[in-house]
Amino acid sequence: MKVSALVAAAFLLLSATAPEAKKIYKFIDEKGVTHFTDRPPATDRPVQETVVKAEQTPMVQLRIEGQNSQRQARVFNHFSGPAQIELSVGEVRNIATDPPLPLTVTMQAREERVLASLQQTDLAQPAGFELALRAIPGSPQAQHDDSEYRWPLGEYPVRIHQGFDGAFSHTSEESRYAIDAAADEGTPVLAARDGVVMEVQDDYYGAGLDKEKFASRANLVRILHRDGSMAVYAHLKPESVGVQTGRHVYVGQKIGESGNTGFSTGPHLHFCVQLNRGMKLVSVPFRMRGRDGPLDLQPADSTAAAAAGN
Repeated sequence: MKVSALVAAAFLLLSATAPEAKKIYKFIDEKGVTHFTDRPPATDRPVQETVVKAEQTPMVQLRIEGQNSQRQARVFNHFSGPAQIELSVGEVRNIATDPPLPLTVTMQAREERVLASLQQTDLAQPAGFELALRAIPGSPQAQHDDSEYRWPLGEYPVRIHQGFDGAFSHTSEESRYAIDAAADEGTPVLAARDGVVMEVQDDYYGAGLDKEKFASRANLVRILHRDGSMAVYAHLKPESVGVQTGRHVYVGQKIGESGNTGFSTGPHLHFCVQLNRGMKLVSVPFRMRGRDGPLDLQPADSTAAAAAGN
């Protein structure tokens, strides 16, 4: 009896990233030694900058393990916080899964786990399968505790050009309750609330209004709070983030610098608080205090919003 090979295909949804530009710095020190680094070097020697393509690591990865007639689907959660994972099947031929798919689970920070086993039911017949993985950061059980947030730009003047429900770009559930604060590139961005750094992206260059090209290419820091909510600080300057995933940060601590990256028309900071609401991210209303008291976070007019970016 001839044994057919098991054919597998795996797809990552909402977690895969395309190659992005990254700068490599080259300089020769006083001893004639050549150095290469991916961070701006602290040297007074001439520095040569080269932009290269770097493959971004997905925050959640799916790996198919095993051989012959039996395979396993192992998932890696690289977020420094919980993530909700949905594993589903596409086309299936002569395959049984244990447990049945689709399957939705919550994985903890940095957890890896075998989510399903796949068995060829008839070894004499061809077999194959497709798996798809979706991942959303955060726990679906989280509840926002209505904490008051601190103005994240420190002593920089409060200029909110687009607030809650802003007509220019704050129309989706992910950003409906967000603010866009105009700030010169390089302005220090401070933690608005204590938490754990859950995600960092700071290798993206470029900005524009092509949503397909730039919507997922904003440099950001995602901070997980003790109530399970997550603050997003977005459009940061490339390579400006000074905190690492998994580290605790305190209110007022510098986490990066404002910039103009991703879907944006000018330098600014996009800030919002999000919850995972069953495999989707939603923003929630929050209160914020500046130097002179509570801030009005309602939307500004669309003309000002468009001028400041999204």
